[in-house]
Amino acid sequence: MNWEIVIGLETHVQLSTDSKIFSTSSTRFGAAPNTQACEMDMALPGSLPVMNRGAVERAILFGLAVGAHIAPRSQFERKNYFYPDLPKNYQISQLEIPVVKGGSLRFFVGDQEKTVNLTRAHLEEDAGKSLHENFTGPHGESSTGIDLNRAGTPLLEIVTEPEMRSAAEAVAYARALHALVVWLGVCDGNMQEGSFRVDANVSVRPMGQQEFGTRCEIKNVNSFRFLERAILYEAQRQIELIEDGGKVVQETRLYDAERDETRSMRTKEDAHDYRYFPDPDLPPLVIQPEWIERVRAGMPELPSQRRNRFETELGLTAYDAAQLTMERATSDYFEQVAAALPQGQAKLGANWVLGELAAALNREEKAITQSPVSPEQLAALIRRIIDGTISNKIAREVFAAMWEGEHGADADAIIEARGLKQISDTGAISAMIDEVIAANPAIVEEYRAGKQKAFNSLVGQVMKAARGKANPQQVNQLLKEKLG
Repeated sequence: MNWEIVIGLETHVQLSTDSKIFSTSSTRFGAAPNTQACEMDMALPGSLPVMNRGAVERAILFGLAVGAHIAPRSQFERKNYFYPDLPKNYQISQLEIPVVKGGSLRFFVGDQEKTVNLTRAHLEEDAGKSLHENFTGPHGESSTGIDLNRAGTPLLEIVTEPEMRSAAEAVAYARALHALVVWLGVCDGNMQEGSFRVDANVSVRPMGQQEFGTRCEIKNVNSFRFLERAILYEAQRQIELIEDGGKVVQETRLYDAERDETRSMRTKEDAHDYRYFPDPDLPPLVIQPEWIERVRAGMPELPSQRRNRFETELGLTAYDAAQLTMERATSDYFEQVAAALPQGQAKLGANWVLGELAAALNREEKAITQSPVSPEQLAALIRRIIDGTISNKIAREVFAAMWEGEHGADADAIIEARGLKQISDTGAISAMIDEVIAANPAIVEEYRAGKQKAFNSLVGQVMKAARGKANPQQVNQLLKEKLG
């Protein structure tokens, strides 16, 4: 039987406010345990929550960016459950009327463009954290520590429709969402610190069946690689279970990266299990149209808008434009490169940013903001390719020297010092071609017999004689003329 995977994602985005969603406690990561939780975070008697305006503005900004509806009036509910790291024994969240409803996100899976529709995005507070390692009791027994520093940190939970059909598509969506929230500045995107956590709802059904299968939720996956592995494992687990005559049970599961498997955590609750009711301490959240327009006026150029501009004004392909707008720092770097190149040469600039530069950054695990080659320096190198001073092959040698800081990463100085200027003198190239033809009569005959590979071999011999510095276009043209 052919099976189809059905995936919906719920992403918890930690908002980049300095204080918590309902108190003035700091959200700074890494503080000593339980030093950033006040009486309001723990709902001590007599304390009252106060809404963080910055958290609301970040929710509005995200909603505008994905083309969603911003609720003029939304409300907060108490979601009741009992867990050691939840000091109130309830979580303040939104159920009936979320602050953001609808919207969509476009992204690429390989070179194929996809769109996933969003169900909602709602504001809520985070829970604390249970620490299960390195804690020992008075008699040496292992124990669990509770750190409430994270309790009350503002979250925006972003929920998709169940429209994704492969692990690769789910990862591509998660990467695009991550890039967007970081681009907007609503989240720092640090997955190691828990700022961006993904829950995957996974089910399977026979191909062609309209009814959804029973879903399982994989909780708190904090890397894109683990997200893909978790979905692949869970889908295969469900398929094998059904094919063996079993039945999938709706439950919450955890992904174990060491064993590369999901395992049961608890039976999956439905909304009624949480006994939601309106929070009596918080009035409805009212967002006036003027507030929305103020946020809209301060929005940066969105990735989709910049992507369209790169295509229409700079002539880039849709794929290149999408790759260059995955991260704002990369996009800004490329813009500076393109601005320093002759008109119509942005495509060559994109090739170098996405090719040689990206490879060097990945090799040394550096962010583009740490690149030892500035946009202006890279553009200077590309201009020497355009004007014929060096070939693309020689340019890679020059770039490697620039990366190491040779001559202050000055392309012209490196070219001059290493004697790398391209030979464009027709007479000199012609003489080298004559020598190669004379030295390789058998290969010449093969070419004249119709073997194209023989021509490439002759070109290689000429470039070798020129130590790679001959103008490739001139070599090809003159060689064809002489063999013709």
